[in-house]
Amino acid sequence: MSNEPGIDHASVSRWLSPLIGGIDGTLTFSKIAGGHSNLTYSVSDASDRRWVLRRPPLGNVLATAHDMAREHRVISALADSGVPVPGVIGMCADVEVNDAPFYVMEFVDGAVVRTLDDALAHPVELRRKMGISLVEVLASIHGVDVDAVGLADLGRREGYIERQLKRWRAQFVESADREVPYVLEVHDTLAARVPKQQGVGIVHGDYRIDNTIMEPDGGVAAVLDWELCTLGDVLADVAAMIAYSDERASSGMGLPMSADGFPSPDEIRHLYEEVGSRSLVDLDFYIAFAYWRTACIIEGVYTRYAAGAMGADTDPQAIEAFGQRTVVLADLAREAAARLPGA
Repeated sequence: MSNEPGIDHASVSRWLSPLIGGIDGTLTFSKIAGGHSNLTYSVSDASDRRWVLRRPPLGNVLATAHDMAREHRVISALADSGVPVPGVIGMCADVEVNDAPFYVMEFVDGAVVRTLDDALAHPVELRRKMGISLVEVLASIHGVDVDAVGLADLGRREGYIERQLKRWRAQFVESADREVPYVLEVHDTLAARVPKQQGVGIVHGDYRIDNTIMEPDGGVAAVLDWELCTLGDVLADVAAMIAYSDERASSGMGLPMSADGFPSPDEIRHLYEEVGSRSLVDLDFYIAFAYWRTACIIEGVYTRYAAGAMGADTDPQAIEAFGQRTVVLADLAREAAARLPGA
């Protein structure tokens, strides 16, 4: 029997058993490495059946930042949409069961390309296929009819960028307990230049290769980590994927999509233009926004990480290296915003 922090073994086992046709022996829970936000656990029984459990971080978090029911709803809605997502087993909103809401989904076999070393373990030709598939799947997410899949009320349809600017600025001001140059300055530059939103679509909010599971042939087996998903301006996702392939944004930590074979930022732009339905004429604005937003998010994670909210493995040097990414991203955002018309 495992004793993982964040899991009430007996209580969760009682809740899950009828949903999976009973448990062979006892369940084993083990935290899956990676991620600094919601916690993910591998779940298995004596018959080697496997599932995945998601719950919010340990400790206090913003009320809306880790909404398990929302993540569960999105994955359930996309089940027959053509977007590859894990099958859902069940959602538990009763905090008496495990101190926080959680949900359980099917285990999807495949490779998680979390680090540069993970990427380099695959042949360069396979990396190319992975990159192309990532762009194609992103376009398919953006092509989903939100009314048809029952997500019409997932969020407000218009004013997505304006709301994001307001939200992440407020969270940055609330969470940052140190001086980080340029964040507030770039916010003001962006807020004065928001392009007109082209229709409404599902915005994943954190779309990058390490939030997917890849098939052996390089296709995307499943898209994960939908906690920031909402309705709005889908070009924010395209820009975020481009920004995430920029090695400068890694602060020397190495980004998987900076490896040879993956499409370059310009290639991602052209690939999306080929398969997507929206104009990318204003994409440079969204790229500046992507760096800025990621800086705000990283700062919030850094603050929680430094406070020990993600568990006991808090190496001070690793924490500081992680925190340095906010500074680098804010500078990249400033540099990108300075190139916008009228800036």
